[in-house]
Amino acid sequence: MKVGDLSPRPAAKEPFRRAHMRFVSQKSGCYVLATFEEDILYVGLARNLRRRFGQHLDTPEKVSATANGRAVWFFWLECITLEKVERTWLNSYALIHGVWPVLNNVYSPTAV
Repeated sequence: MKVGDLSPRPAAKEPFRRAHMRFVSQKSGCYVLATFEEDILYVGLARNLRRRFGQHLDTPEKVSATANGRAVWFFWLECITLEKVERTWLNSYALIHGVWPVLNNVYSPTAV
């Protein structure tokens, strides 16, 4: 599934690299880690998107290659209905693929 298939659609994106962390919003929202071709690898939510971006960069599973590719993009949507949007995105992905995105199956720190 491509990021463009999500509803609501993420409003912004940055390369998933530490040098781009400063361009990510510090507001709350939902986000997606995606391959260069914008295939979804991970769906999450955060109270501070920039902080969460940095946490993922420090998580070996999130920066390593997966069977579906490597995370290259960080897409996000600022929102206050975090759980609803995240669940909608995860359910949309699961309806197509029958499972959650590959990186949603590994441990990650709790959103803060």
